[in-house]
Amino acid sequence: MQQQLIALLSGILFGLGLGLSQMVDRERVIGFLDIAGKWDPTLIFVLGGAVGVTLLSFRWVLGRKQPVLASTFSMPNRKDIDRKLITGAIIFGIGWGIAGYCPGPSLTALVLGIWNPVLFVGAFIAGSLVYRQFQQ
Repeated sequence: MQQQLIALLSGILFGLGLGLSQMVDRERVIGFLDIAGKWDPTLIFVLGGAVGVTLLSFRWVLGRKQPVLASTFSMPNRKDIDRKLITGAIIFGIGWGIAGYCPGPSLTALVLGIWNPVLFVGAFIAGSLVYRQFQQ
């Protein structure tokens, strides 16, 4: 139960951060991605904040014997770069560039009362289901 509470609080904090940083504003995100046009560099501070926190805390956290709410750390062990990874990254980037949303901010943007994030999340779910069908 404690892990679920921490996950809930982390999700709320993440959602508040996305809203406060305006990552849920697709116009701001598209402006940030438009480096060849009228570039809006303001979201670089969001990226910088995330990278800064990670740089300062990641090694310290992993230096512990175990996580606070688990018996062991669960870390990815794959480090290879293959065609599936590259293709998925390209498709993700195209979708992000066209829609102005990635999964986290799109879920947060559902509370805005506009149709764009609803359509994006529906398409995101549909794409995930199609992928699942091809993998079975």
